[in-house]
This record gives sequence, structure tokens and C-alpha cells, in this order.
Amino acid sequence: MNSRSAAAALISETGRGTKAAILNAALAAFGEKGFNGASTRDVAAGAGTSLSNLYNYFPSKSHLLAELLQRANDELLNRTSTAVQAAGDDPADRMREAVKAYVGFVVDHQTAALVAISEIRYLHGEHRERVVRARDSTQAIFGEIISEGVAQGRFTTPYPDGAARNIVSMCSAISTWYRAGGRLSRKALAEQHARYALALLETRD
Repeated sequence: MNSRSAAAALISETGRGTKAAILNAALAAFGEKGFNGASTRDVAAGAGTSLSNLYNYFPSKSHLLAELLQRANDELLNRTSTAVQAAGDDPADRMREAVKAYVGFVVDHQTAALVAISEIRYLHGEHRERVVRARDSTQAIFGEIISEGVAQGRFTTPYPDGAARNIVSMCSAISTWYRAGGRLSRKALAEQHARYALALLETRD
């Protein structure tokens, strides 16, 4: 996986030494070395700037990681919300499009998706709370669709409370194994996981 290109796709690049360049470099460094393994010096070098300039924008690595995860979730939330709104009223259609949007995000921003699930453990206090709230807002979209589907008899799962968490986890886990150019195309991967989700929900035709 090319971490640097994945980072550039998530955050608009506006020049060396800028906030965007620093975030791009941080995402590439965290994707390659992990939060503990990457240093602020690595990030500054990747952004083509000095440590002092980096600290003008971000006083610590935790601030960098928190903003990266917030931005990643904002993009994921926007994609998912837009897809669901365009899907119509049927809960099964809404779930199908929500899953496809999530999978598309993971394929497009694999480094960000992987960092989000593997490095959040290093955030604490307000930083962690803010990121968890953002993540929960995305999961809530899936939870609302499931509640609607169960109420309408469209989904017959006896475990609606855990279903949203498991569907989101299934989608995010793609970041740990996906390889561009593999057996499944982006479209096929998204369709396959949408079917998994609907099967988990015991969807009634």
C-alpha cells in the first residue's frame, strides 16, 4: 500500500510546510511506522518543513493523530450520509448503500482507515473522547437503519443492538487486508460486503 498517496487523497495538499502537508506526512508516517514508531522529526521531514514550524500547527503527536482521525471520520460520515439519503425509503436499500459507501471509503483511504482502527488506542482524554464521538455518529447511521428495518419487519435479526457494531467492524477491517489489483474489484468488494450485512440482518424480501 502506498501510504503517502493515500494520505494525499484524503487531505488537500496546498504546499510544502503547510498544515495540510504536515497532516499528509503524519498519516504516511503513522501508516508506515505506527504512532509510537513515527517521530515528529519524521513528520516534519516528510512535510518538507522544520520541527518548529510543525509545532506552530500541532503541539504534539497526539494533536496530529486526533485531527487526522477526525478528518477521516468526517469524510466517511459525509459519504455514508449522502449515500443513505439518495437510497430512498427501503431499509435494505439504505443499508446496502451505506455499506458500499463505507467500503468505498476504506478502499480510497486505506491508510487512514487502518490508522483509525490501529492507532486510536494512543489517544487519551479529550482527544479520544472527540474521536470516539465522531466515530459513534457514523455507527449511529447504521443503527438507525437497522431500527427502522426491524420496526418494519424488513430485518428479522434477534440481535439488532449488536448488528450495527458488527457491520461497521466488518467494513473497517477491510483496511487490514485489502490490496489494490487483487481478485475483487472495488465494486465487487462493496457488493459482497453489502450482501454480508443484509444476511447478518436476516433481511426479508
